[in-house]
Amino acid sequence: MEITWWGHATCTVEDSGVRLLTDPLFARRLAHLRRRRGALPPPEAAEADVVLVSHLHADHLHLPSLARLAPGTRLVVPAGARRAVPGLARVAAVRRLAVTEVAPGDEVGVRAGVRVRAVRARHDGRRLPFGPHLAPALGYVVHGSVRTYFAGDTGLFDAMAEEVGPVDVALLPVGGWGPYLGPGHLDAGRAAQALAALAPAAAVPVHYGTYWPIGLDAVRPHEFHAPGEEFVRRARRLAPKVAVRVPGHGERVRLP
Repeated sequence: MEITWWGHATCTVEDSGVRLLTDPLFARRLAHLRRRRGALPPPEAAEADVVLVSHLHADHLHLPSLARLAPGTRLVVPAGARRAVPGLARVAAVRRLAVTEVAPGDEVGVRAGVRVRAVRARHDGRRLPFGPHLAPALGYVVHGSVRTYFAGDTGLFDAMAEEVGPVDVALLPVGGWGPYLGPGHLDAGRAAQALAALAPAAAVPVHYGTYWPIGLDAVRPHEFHAPGEEFVRRARRLAPKVAVRVPGHGERVRLP
């Protein structure tokens, strides 16, 4: 199986002839954020059989990026997403996307031999800055030739390994888009703790080093550049048997 990291939480997972895309974000600028590293993903990055959206924050459920999907693409979103984000229904109608809403524990069959299971994430699932808590934040486990866990955006919680179950590959967030991470996030240290608990064969750090607030280039820049390699260092100590790969933006890696 192969994984391409396009930046932030956007990855293409290719397994058993199925192409899955996570949290597509293809924008040069989003509100006060701008893309500071990596070229914008090429048009083929939007090609997918299934798109997995972890939660409703605009850098994960990005309507202009979803509007680039091919007609008929299957879109898996948290339960309540269409109610919480009216624009989602409009984009889905115009692009003829097949939308499936899921809650933790739900499974979606993709193709013979490939299925997706939604799991809980510890993160604020609301569409900010407005709206009540109408949709959960999720992670996903892709069951194909290997079991791949895409954590979305989450904090560390006690039952994580139990709820996720055995996995072979983990795509873990290790940073963010600002100099400070609030609750419900993993930094490099907490991501390494999660890795030790999950004990996959391989891991790829994501959700760092792509977007940064305008005007904060000189404020703690190590928080932008360093999380990937810091995760590698922490993982060597806490989970030395796990093979950690750190792709560049747009780089495809093949995992066992």
